[in-house]
Amino acid sequence: MPLGRPISLTDNVASKIIRVIATNNQTVFTVNGGYRINQIGVFRNGVRLSNSSDFTATDGSTVTLLNAASLNDEILFEIQDDFRVSDAIVSSASNQVISGDVTITGTLTGASIGIQSGGGVVGAAKTLNFVGSGNTFAVNGDTIDISIAGGGGGGLGTAINYPDQTPSPFSYIDVYANIDQNLNLDTTVAGASTSVIISVIPNISIQSGVAVTVGLGKTMIIDVLDIGGDI
Repeated sequence: MPLGRPISLTDNVASKIIRVIATNNQTVFTVNGGYRINQIGVFRNGVRLSNSSDFTATDGSTVTLLNAASLNDEILFEIQDDFRVSDAIVSSASNQVISGDVTITGTLTGASIGIQSGGGVVGAAKTLNFVGSGNTFAVNGDTIDISIAGGGGGGLGTAINYPDQTPSPFSYIDVYANIDQNLNLDTTVAGASTSVIISVIPNISIQSGVAVTVGLGKTMIIDVLDIGGDI
């Protein structure tokens, strides 16, 4: 049963039309290049045919007319290949370039950020977690400003911040520290040539069997002033 006329496709739909001249009583036509099932239109002498009522196309390769064609009938196959949008994300593509801005509403999963320090790759992560005091975050529109301040009091100890989380000139240190692993204080960890290694913790306990070695050219001192205290 003939139906209407061909549809008008937009430029976003990639399609192709294949023209075949029928032989007398021909019913089966092989579509060059195949087709996607339910994505094909069939026309006989300019009249669109109805799927199932006038033809069947179920194998992606051939089309069968239910009423045989006459000699020199023109059969057109309109095949809709795919739907194309400029700069669209193609799920099966391993690499692709998108021009312009990308706006995402919702949660972006599966992505990670490569982290570098001093030009060297540290690793890839989805979350950056800044541990300890002295970290200040300020949201300015789409930008987050991160300020990492050293400890107050000359950079020793843990910073004490003002109520608005900006660094104050003060910091605190723990009175006691426990050394439970061997430690070699040489040029690999404590600076080259002659240098001074400073501990700001006045009471350091070294566990039995643990060695703390001060390397050649190094001096270790306790540098803390407790005014009016009991230390």
